[in-house]
Amino acid sequence: MTKLSVNINKIATLRNSRGGNVPNVLSAALACEKFGTEGITVHPRPDERHIRYQDVFDLKAKISTEFNIEGNCREQKFIDLVLANTPAQVTLVPDEEGQLTSNHGWDTIKHREYLSEMVSLFQSEGIRVSIFVDPDEKMVEAAAKTGTDRVELYTEAYATDFHSNREKAIEPYVKAALAAQKVGLGLNAGHDLDLHNLQYFKQNIPGLLEVSIGHALIADALYLGLEETIKRYLACLK
Repeated sequence: MTKLSVNINKIATLRNSRGGNVPNVLSAALACEKFGTEGITVHPRPDERHIRYQDVFDLKAKISTEFNIEGNCREQKFIDLVLANTPAQVTLVPDEEGQLTSNHGWDTIKHREYLSEMVSLFQSEGIRVSIFVDPDEKMVEAAAKTGTDRVELYTEAYATDFHSNREKAIEPYVKAALAAQKVGLGLNAGHDLDLHNLQYFKQNIPGLLEVSIGHALIADALYLGLEETIKRYLACLK
């Protein structure tokens, strides 16, 4: 079964907009776990505009499901944060400075040597590594040469084209998933997956182990409530 990891960045964004500690990020994460999610994802950035570095320590101490920290491993502070907290998984994302949200995957051919070093570093501490990639068979194949455990497919293009031509939208992701199976990589996916497009994605992508969903899920929770929202996302993955 495909696991649902809830990205709680948007909870932190709302908290930070007023200062203080409302809504409480840790309480929200624990509620997600109570309602059935199998993982918690955070994506700290240098300006701490949503998840703060202290949040990562607080979450690590209390959550019981898989903890996934994603971010830019070209930042030493990020590397130190991950090593200090030893999450179940680290997802390496090639963010640029000041980037609003993740918008591309790694060029695993160009950066193969560097990524190999990062993968080895985190794996030496018992942390599973996933590399964020575009749905490109060559990028998946090159990712395998870094020694990574998994890749995470960047799904914005799928979400954008889903309503106009879902068959065409899913095609490169199916090919990338098959390439991952061929080279022995685990497969995750995330970015702009929602209640409209998630079930079709799940039904058509072989070997999908985990999806990380934040913005859409938290937005849906404003209307449906967090418990009902998580219930519906889990139903899409069955």
